[in-house]
Amino acid sequence: MDMFDRFINMGIGMFSLTRERAQSYIDEMVERGEIKREDAKDNVDKIVQKGEEQRQEFSQAMQDEFDKWRAKFGVVTRAEYDELMKRIKDLEVRLGENEPQA
Repeated sequence: MDMFDRFINMGIGMFSLTRERAQSYIDEMVERGEIKREDAKDNVDKIVQKGEEQRQEFSQAMQDEFDKWRAKFGVVTRAEYDELMKRIKDLEVRLGENEPQA
């Protein structure tokens, strides 16, 4: 997992609850009579779904900001770097610079 993914995962906790924590919270609401038992599962599903939606929105926003930063400072991606290195090696071979020396 790269640093960007780890940063995104840190933000996940701000937006989503685990299913177990959501279930615990809903169970407490049922015990207090705030919601009906038959509505509990739907409410857990809604909480988990909303958390996932917010996590995806946060992840996309962070990716967009990172892309803006990368473009602003002219930072190449690993894929771009790898492609350039491949082109250089291909050119070296074509120019005969990569032949074994005696």
